Amino acid sequence: MARREFVVAAAILLDAQGRVLLVGNDWKGQGDVRWTLPGGMVETHESTLDALRREVLEETGLAITGVEHMAYAVHVEDRRRNDRAISFAFLAQYEGLLNPRDPDGFIVEARFMPLDEIENTIPIPPLREPLVTYLKDRAPGRFFTYRGWDGRGMDVVHPQGKNIARSQS
Repeated sequence: MARREFVVAAAILLDAQGRVLLVGNDWKGQGDVRWTLPGGMVETHESTLDALRREVLEETGLAITGVEHMAYAVHVEDRRRNDRAISFAFLAQYEGLLNPRDPDGFIVEARFMPLDEIENTIPIPPLREPLVTYLKDRAPGRFFTYRGWDGRGMDVVHPQGKNIARSQS
């Protein structure tokens, strides 16, 4: 099997009540919807921030008007699946009306959710844990690493280089 490597840009978009925007992805087209932040793959010759703007507009109909900071980065090195993903989540400002029209047809819904719902809505640890950690304390710049999409081998590094969490599972 060929190795898959990809870079992802995702946006943390908050509404006036502090809820975060999530999009429902039906990647396989079989009704198995998984919730994630809006965003997607950085294409060849595209900057990470250009990909962020493009993906958010495609998936939500909202235009990014500014990026406050990089909230966190995640690296997943999954040897079982033979893939590597590096994703960057940015706290961003936006304008427009929520109107998902994903040209790929994967996004089937978009809605703002409170933190307590996010913890039970996003099933994949490398997608859920960094977001929940960030939303609880709003400390930007953490780097999360995982040895698999199931969340095993998590390691978190604070921007000042202090290792703040580690899981040996």
